[in-house]
Amino acid sequence: MRNDRHLSVAGLTAAIDNGEIDTVVVAFTDMQGRLQGKRLHGAYFRDFVLDHGTEGCNYLLGVDVDMNTVDGYAITSWERGYGDMEFVLDLDTIRLLPHHPATAMIQCDLVWPGPALEPVVQSPRAILTAQRERAAGLGYTAVAGTELEFIVFEDSYEAAHDLGYRDLTPANQYNVDYSIVGTSRIEPLLREIRNATYAAGLDTEGAKGECNLGQHEIGFLYNDVLVTADNHSVYKTMAKEIAAQRGQSITFMAKYDAREGNSCHIHLSLRGPSGETVFWDDDTHGRTAVYDHFIAGVLATMADLTLLYAPNINSYKRFAAGSFAPTTIAWGEDNRTCAVRLVGHGAGARLENRVPGGDVNPYLALAAMLAGGLHGVEQELPLEPAFEGNAYTSTDRPEVPKTLRDARDRFARSAIARSCFGDEVVDHYVNMADVELAAYDAAVTDWELKRGFERL
Repeated sequence: MRNDRHLSVAGLTAAIDNGEIDTVVVAFTDMQGRLQGKRLHGAYFRDFVLDHGTEGCNYLLGVDVDMNTVDGYAITSWERGYGDMEFVLDLDTIRLLPHHPATAMIQCDLVWPGPALEPVVQSPRAILTAQRERAAGLGYTAVAGTELEFIVFEDSYEAAHDLGYRDLTPANQYNVDYSIVGTSRIEPLLREIRNATYAAGLDTEGAKGECNLGQHEIGFLYNDVLVTADNHSVYKTMAKEIAAQRGQSITFMAKYDAREGNSCHIHLSLRGPSGETVFWDDDTHGRTAVYDHFIAGVLATMADLTLLYAPNINSYKRFAAGSFAPTTIAWGEDNRTCAVRLVGHGAGARLENRVPGGDVNPYLALAAMLAGGLHGVEQELPLEPAFEGNAYTSTDRPEVPKTLRDARDRFARSAIARSCFGDEVVDHYVNMADVELAAYDAAVTDWELKRGFERL
């Protein structure tokens, strides 16, 4: 078990036997970062699924955000018959879902049917696992934490839908960044999310207000990168469900309105085989060569891998000067204007990637950071001097890609991306971007209607 709040197999089956648990959710994280799966009756899960797994349609890794089947994916199509994938239970992830009665959850890996049990390499969890194993092959364990922001509205999800997601009532009417009074306004919701996620096996740290109206963040303790990604997906789902139960709604959109967007800053560092610090030299009281190479690799690959940090059209609306979201690919010492910010010292030395937004898929973003950083370590890339001052005004550093199309093109032709992830993965996520771009290009926006209906 990952901690004493998770359940063992014996603990789960005993709880099913005595009626404490009657529902087991089996789920995986899809391309869009959403948990997808099934709710199974406890006795059926115990008697049939625990030892043999279950299945789901492979279209779940080949749909758009509206769950429409779309063309262009090699692994799933009408021509291939939309067959199944097998859900392989990860028994380290058994957890209670305390906000639902008598319910537990298990997260899954995906494999193709057949005796070989070949992994579905396009699955986000498989992509991160491959980079995690790559790090292990070099003698490193990667640990990370994600800081996921959201905006709370007093409207239910149903009411928000009926209003076209406009003119909603935010939970706060002013900037509540670090405000105790402001966060007290919605402490009942924040407290319920904190306590429920802790009971579900997450190591909850605390909550704080943010800058946009009704914007907040709940933080969790760092952990192994796979554990962090698993927990991130569970937390995001639980937060939405708990808000819905209270008649409220939460959005993790990267950019909901013209104010500050929702960020997902990702902190990451490496450890040695026995957990020892790799990024800091206690004798010199400074960074190690490995740390510098890792940072250099993240920077060198950032433009190529931005598609995995910013996967949607809306993601790129967040990158604006003076917004606390980066526009310049640079690193700095505790400098929040840079794409990469270094914080901490000693065992706490780590880099913070400020590019991802609240809409990010944590498995893909962590895989991209590891792929880039390990590329820097393997190639011993030199680290450029730290940026000092306001990186928004920089004229000599490269910029974060400005649009999804720019990021898509960089990813598609990136030799590093294809070397790290393989052609199957790159082509799959390039097609995901193509689907998003085609849908957006075909849409008529409110902006166009307001400007053109009468005046053009």
